[in-house]
Amino acid sequence: MRWAMIKAAVAGTTMVALAFLIPLGLMVQQTARDRAFTAAERQAAALGPALAITTDQDAVTRALASTDAGGQGRMAVHLPTAGQPEAPGTGGPVGPTLGEARAADGDVATAGGQGRSFTVQVPGGYALLQPVAVDTGRTAVVEVFVAESDLSRGVSTAWLVLSAVALGLVAIAVLVADRMGNRIVASARRLAAAARSLGAGNLAVRVPVAGKQVDGSPEELREAGHAFNTMADRVVQLLAAERELAADLSHRLRTPLTVLRLNAASLGNGDAADATRHAVAQLEREVDQIIRSARRAPEDAPAVAVGCDAAEVIRERVGFWSALAEDEGRRWQLAGAERAAPVPVQRGDLAAAVDALLGNVFRHTAVGTAFSVDVLATGSSVIVLVGDAGPGYSDPAAALKRGEGHGGEGSTGLGLDIVRKLAESTGGDLALGRSAVLGGAETRLRLRTRPEGAEPARAGRRRSRGALFQR
Repeated sequence: MRWAMIKAAVAGTTMVALAFLIPLGLMVQQTARDRAFTAAERQAAALGPALAITTDQDAVTRALASTDAGGQGRMAVHLPTAGQPEAPGTGGPVGPTLGEARAADGDVATAGGQGRSFTVQVPGGYALLQPVAVDTGRTAVVEVFVAESDLSRGVSTAWLVLSAVALGLVAIAVLVADRMGNRIVASARRLAAAARSLGAGNLAVRVPVAGKQVDGSPEELREAGHAFNTMADRVVQLLAAERELAADLSHRLRTPLTVLRLNAASLGNGDAADATRHAVAQLEREVDQIIRSARRAPEDAPAVAVGCDAAEVIRERVGFWSALAEDEGRRWQLAGAERAAPVPVQRGDLAAAVDALLGNVFRHTAVGTAFSVDVLATGSSVIVLVGDAGPGYSDPAAALKRGEGHGGEGSTGLGLDIVRKLAESTGGDLALGRSAVLGGAETRLRLRTRPEGAEPARAGRRRSRGALFQR
């Protein structure tokens, strides 16, 4: 923007300067020409009184030498012929010539015969021929030489002065445009920097809209700053309201959780009872964590170490779901989770994603349907495959749309969207397809462990389905 304003100022000022520079220069040139011929006429007129008194050559020579032009050899006097006067306008023979003459005899005779002055071009310039009546019927002609240099004297200097003035105007215009552009650009940069800071998560950033820092800024940019500050305040209010809403909604779960905990305590002993109590306790911990996270301001959130062992998390979550699988008579198997598979995500987030995938198997397939979980580690990613022997996905694209799942009562359609966001946070992806082994649905979660291109990825080789847990 700054350079654009400077270019516009240069273009506009240059056009204005040329608009007055060229006519003014031509006028100066014409003035110099008129001045030179006017001076020649004055020199010629200076000899008029002397010629009117006498035409004696010695007297005229002395009068000629007393003038500036005569002293410089630029003036001559063509005396009339002696004897009978000639008829006016005949242009008769020319008499003696005093001084250095340059005009042709014919031009001198014409000037004397017509009784009017005019100029003729001669080598090196022009000759002004001025007739002077000396007595009745006789006319002398005064010749004044005007050199070419006299016609342009002072013109070059005038052109240089005018050019300097034009350049000065352009320089002043550039300086003014640069100062104005600097103020505009500085205001725009402050607004852009504040927008980037807000986008990076700094909710306290605001744009200064008053004071010395923004003096001279355009009114439109100040209005944009006001609008930005209003928007930032509104974002802070919305986030605060969202945190409170999430905390309130989560708190409303405490009552049914308390009932579940009391009922689970009365179940007695057994694997199913222990698993139920464990699930209720974990659910209470998750709800408490959600409430604490929702009520905590973003800037107060503690730093959390990112990274966990995917194999360990998957073994734990599959072990948790195995109790329900046993009750429903589902055959299941887990493969590839024997060795560590570090991934750059938090343990709780990965556990929630695995629970979402396994929960979909139990929710969308009939009781007794088998399922499998495979973990594949490659050079740049960890892939988790969850397959089942159910009917599969009727519309994979619709299943990935947030809130569009139709799992019946208790389903919000957010499970796969949560898993997809976790995968994309590492640069990976989530894909839905058909299981080549069990024939039903297969969900592939790919978590990248290093940036793409940092190391050639080794093709993952599917491990044999040795069951770690199976029924």
